[in-house]
Amino acid sequence: MEQQGFTIWFTGLSGAGKTTLSDAIEPLLRERGVTKIEKLDGDVVRTHLSKGLGFSKEDRDTNILRIGWVAEVLTRNGVCVLASAISPYRDIRDEVRRNVGAFVEVYVKCSIPELTRRDVKGLYEKAIKGEIKNFTGISDPYEEPLQPDITVDTEAEELAESVAKVLAKLEEYGYLPVAVKA
Repeated sequence: MEQQGFTIWFTGLSGAGKTTLSDAIEPLLRERGVTKIEKLDGDVVRTHLSKGLGFSKEDRDTNILRIGWVAEVLTRNGVCVLASAISPYRDIRDEVRRNVGAFVEVYVKCSIPELTRRDVKGLYEKAIKGEIKNFTGISDPYEEPLQPDITVDTEAEELAESVAKVLAKLEEYGYLPVAVKA
C-alpha cells in the first residue's frame, strides 16, 4: 500500500523543543510503518535553502514559505514531513496549511522565563537586554496559533507525554494506524 503523505509542523519559540520532539517522533513513526520521512529543521533549511535571508518580517515569511513549499511537494509525493521552524506569523502558517493540505500543526509551548533558563547560548538574556535585535518572542512578535491541532507544553510535560499526544492525533486523523496494545 502506498504511504499517504502528511506534514507535522512544529511551531514555537526558539528552544521550546520543536526539534527534540521531531527527533523523538521519527523512529516511532518508522516502527509504525511510516518509512518515507523527511525532516525540515528551520536552522538547517536557513543555512541551505534560505541562505542570505535576514530576520525582517519579509525574510522570515520567505523562509517559512520555502519550507512550506518543500513540505507541500514531499507531502504530495507520499512523504511524512517533520517541519520544525519557529514560523512566528500566523497568516504564513495558515497559508502553508492551506497549500500542504494534509497538515498537523503542533504548537510547542514554553514560557520566556523557562526558555531563558534553558538557553545555553544566552541569546534570550542578550535579547532581553536589547543586545540582539529582532529576536522572536522578545523584540519581534510570535503569534501563537489560535487553533493548533495539538498543543504540547514542554515546560509542564515530559517528552514522552508530548510524543504520545502527537501520535494519538495522527491516529485520530488517520495518518497513522492505531497502535495495538500489548
